[in-house]
Amino acid sequence: MMVHVPHVLSAEQVAHCRERFARASWEDGRTTAGHQSAQVKRNQQLPVGGADALELGELVLRALEASPLFISAVLPQRVFPPLFNRYEGGMDFGSHVDNAIRSPAPGLRLRTDVSCTLFLSDPDSYDGGELVVEDTYGGHEVKLPAGDLIVYPATSLHHVRPVTRGVRLASFFWVQSLVRDVGQRALLFDLDTSIQQLTPAAPGNPALVMLTGCYHNLLRRWAEP
Repeated sequence: MMVHVPHVLSAEQVAHCRERFARASWEDGRTTAGHQSAQVKRNQQLPVGGADALELGELVLRALEASPLFISAVLPQRVFPPLFNRYEGGMDFGSHVDNAIRSPAPGLRLRTDVSCTLFLSDPDSYDGGELVVEDTYGGHEVKLPAGDLIVYPATSLHHVRPVTRGVRLASFFWVQSLVRDVGQRALLFDLDTSIQQLTPAAPGNPALVMLTGCYHNLLRRWAEP
């Protein structure tokens, strides 16, 4: 299940990120890659634990908490601290699957159920750089406006095409969901979306109350607190 979450960051917040990026020191993106990913990863990354990454990561986390669509689609239990990357001059990231387990801090483990990419460059400011997510229906190209987020199953094979002009800036991170199974999450998301769309037209309708009850009872059955 891929979901486009628009306007996670405002134009002012995106501009603030770019200001910090312009003054930041970047390092080889392979520092946080697994064995497989390191062989096909060619980009730059803000140093993990540095002041820039920590401040901007908190900015992204606060924005996610304020996004009903993100919460509905992902049902987050734990969010990996956001990381930030940069592509230019032909840099790319070949086909790979994200590591199943990440360790955001010593002694803490996070299962990567959902992968997330938050675009921070205007799409017309660079050529290439499309995120391509593959599933049984083929490859899905993603290149979103600055401030918009794409979420997709972390089990997906995916890659980033070479950036041939300009600079592609983004934040990326993973989420351990309350609901591990992607099919169950998709059903809950569809049900929650339907409830939200019906509520203004039929507030208090007994059928709507029953649907809401079904949503919460399924969540209760499938959630792993």
